Amino acid sequence: MLSMIKSSALQGIDSYPVSVEVDLSSGLPSFDIVGLPDSAVKESRERVRTAVKNSGFSFPVKHITVNLAPADTRKEGASFDLPIALGILCACGALENEAAADYFVTGELSLDGSVRPVNGVLPMVYGAKQNGIKKCFIPMENMDEAALIDGISVYPVHSLKQIVSHLSGKDKIPAYSVDVKALFGDKKESDILDFAHVKGQENAKRAMEIAAAGGHNFLMIGPPGSGKTMLAKRLPTILPDLTFEESIEITKIYSIAGLLRNKNSLILTRPFRSPHHTISASALTGGGRIPKPGEISLSHHGVLFLDELPEFQRAALEIMRQPLEDGQVTIARVNGTLTFPSDFMLVAAMNPCPCGYLGDGNKCHCSMNEIIRYRSKISGPLLDRIDIMVEMPGVSYEDLEIEEQGESSSNIKERVLTAHEIQLKRYQKEGIFFNAQLSAAQIEKYCALGTKEKELLKQAFLRLDLSARAYHKILKVARTVADLAGSEEITLPHLAEVLQYRSLDRKYLL
Repeated sequence: MLSMIKSSALQGIDSYPVSVEVDLSSGLPSFDIVGLPDSAVKESRERVRTAVKNSGFSFPVKHITVNLAPADTRKEGASFDLPIALGILCACGALENEAAADYFVTGELSLDGSVRPVNGVLPMVYGAKQNGIKKCFIPMENMDEAALIDGISVYPVHSLKQIVSHLSGKDKIPAYSVDVKALFGDKKESDILDFAHVKGQENAKRAMEIAAAGGHNFLMIGPPGSGKTMLAKRLPTILPDLTFEESIEITKIYSIAGLLRNKNSLILTRPFRSPHHTISASALTGGGRIPKPGEISLSHHGVLFLDELPEFQRAALEIMRQPLEDGQVTIARVNGTLTFPSDFMLVAAMNPCPCGYLGDGNKCHCSMNEIIRYRSKISGPLLDRIDIMVEMPGVSYEDLEIEEQGESSSNIKERVLTAHEIQLKRYQKEGIFFNAQLSAAQIEKYCALGTKEKELLKQAFLRLDLSARAYHKILKVARTVADLAGSEEITLPHLAEVLQYRSLDRKYLL
């Protein structure tokens, strides 16, 4: 007596098919699970046994062998509980094998037979669709998440008994669906975070607008209370809206990480992640025995904000260098090598010295050695990967007393979107979306300079002792400034504005 149920397991942000094969044979009663199961899968024996009995079915007194194929990849988690239980019921004759043959099944079982939600349902259902499966049984709490995938019928279940009743033809479970287009279009703009509430710091606002328009990495340097964190939190309000494909990709990552609220949220806004400076390197990039996404992957298509940048562990900062260049992070473990997407905007903030009040004789008593030690925590290679650096002075009393509000996020966003549309049209055959993604060959093609502009850049390159990467960063940002101005050519004013955002290279890297 043999049965097979279709399920899947996760590998990175994708899934791969797993066949849950159940065999019942004569001999001493036993229950074995093979196919490289981890502890959670092995423990499913007791959950499945008790859930089947408490659902009103007889558990077979047989030699039970469950194989999770392919047998050479590690299986983890409790998502195989439901397919194992269903396979046993099919193998012992409580259900016809053909009844469940066309379904994808996943879910954790409680001891009373109820079905609990699991992580990673979105990539699992998407993978099932790619493998030609048309129907799936999904835990009730995961139904909105699963219904985001078009072309597959989703049957939400709350108990094992309900599935058996459906497959027996007694009480059919209605297929569940959502209007994805309406859900995606129902975006509510928040007015809690708005650039209009930020007093002063017009230079930093302009630099942040440029960063948003071109997808550039951004560093703010200033004393405590100058508005660095306030500005960073408002950056997502001026970024281009997510496309549906980007939204699905982000939701897959959060589904695997178990961070979807109520298991049913389609992420409609760009992520904003702000980890504490005590975070480890593995938590930042992702890791674990079976790797999970880290903060840089949770920031995919969004913003990673590192406040108090020099306070982060040196190893954690240096490990970001490769993901910042490649837009993905590769994690190697004994069980395999996984690649997670990490195409994010890095926004960082730091003080000019350990106390933060450099230049104020009444407040700052930092020695030169302390200042050098503090700033040297940020390496040259990491600083090289930051496109825009802005020095922010303290906010004056006069700025705070101004009753007139600054420019709103909606107005700034209009200019950002206009510049973004220019970039999308220009790069439609290049496979990129922002100026920050330009390669060296593409920079030569799209960032050509005139004679005067070349001379200015040459003088800056020699005076600031810039690297080749910094040279390319300047051209990318200058291209964005020109796009914001609606100019086809990069002119002297555009280049001059950008050069002021690199003047901190040697000033703060002692």
